[in-house]
Amino acid sequence: MKSITRRSFITFLCSLAIALPLLAAPKKYPYAITTTVGMVNDIVQNVAGDKAKASALMGAGVDPHLYKPTRDDVSAMIRADAVFYSGLMLEGKMADTLVKVGRTKPVFAVTELIDEDFLLEMEGHADPHVWMDPSAWAKATEAVGKSLAQYDPSNGAVYQKNAADYVAKCLELHAYGKKVLATVPEESRVLISSHDAFNYFGRAFGLKVMGVQGLSTESEAGLKQINSLVDFIVANKVKAVFVESSVSPKNIEALVGGVKSRGKVLKIGGELFSDAMGEAGTYEGTYLGMLDHNITLVARALGGQAPEKGHSGNLSHVK
Repeated sequence: MKSITRRSFITFLCSLAIALPLLAAPKKYPYAITTTVGMVNDIVQNVAGDKAKASALMGAGVDPHLYKPTRDDVSAMIRADAVFYSGLMLEGKMADTLVKVGRTKPVFAVTELIDEDFLLEMEGHADPHVWMDPSAWAKATEAVGKSLAQYDPSNGAVYQKNAADYVAKCLELHAYGKKVLATVPEESRVLISSHDAFNYFGRAFGLKVMGVQGLSTESEAGLKQINSLVDFIVANKVKAVFVESSVSPKNIEALVGGVKSRGKVLKIGGELFSDAMGEAGTYEGTYLGMLDHNITLVARALGGQAPEKGHSGNLSHVK
């Protein structure tokens, strides 16, 4: 990352750090935690265990790049004992609200422990989609454990143990991803999706990643970009592309149509979870289930070998 980008990020974090003098042990259990996105909520709840109840503002299919907090969201953050968000500008339209809430209560970014040398830079700032690499989300889990121990030191050992247990699961899933995605033939190791959400995924598992849109879904996909991708797909005989659960499929459908106009066949390999998890109450509605789904689906759609039900045997969406 460029130093100016990192400096800007640190400045933003410091603006939230004014809440630190207000840290105090919870008055009752379970205490309330408000989180922004499901991926953050899942690790916070797993680390907090029965000591707290975590609730996410954004559910399945919601795009955090475009999300603006409602009056009810602001109220939920104000009523909460603590707030956790992802950071790295993922929740860009919530920045002012997070700063304001941070003046009266602890507000934590789960990406704060991820080394700057690990972060990818795109479009002038850090790529926020770090959860796409389970080994990186393990670091986010460690950050949650440290933050909760800071907020509630009497249960610090509990949080650290819960964090360590969850980190082990993340690393196990990462190893599964390395194994099954290694079976994808070399000529098929290209992942094309709706927007640039899978760069950490590609780096972790050795895939070339391309998105129709940029890093944020706010960016528009122009005709030139779509035609360029159609040229690449035809020239490299790409067989499958992927839609995303929180992004309109229209640009991917445009790719399919463009390739068809060249006399070739391009299939949609399935729907990936990018900026949101699956429906609440399902395995895919957990962080581990979300990544298990993505890893398994991509491997199978690109010609690799992976069990239909995934690493856990609990997948319902992969065929």
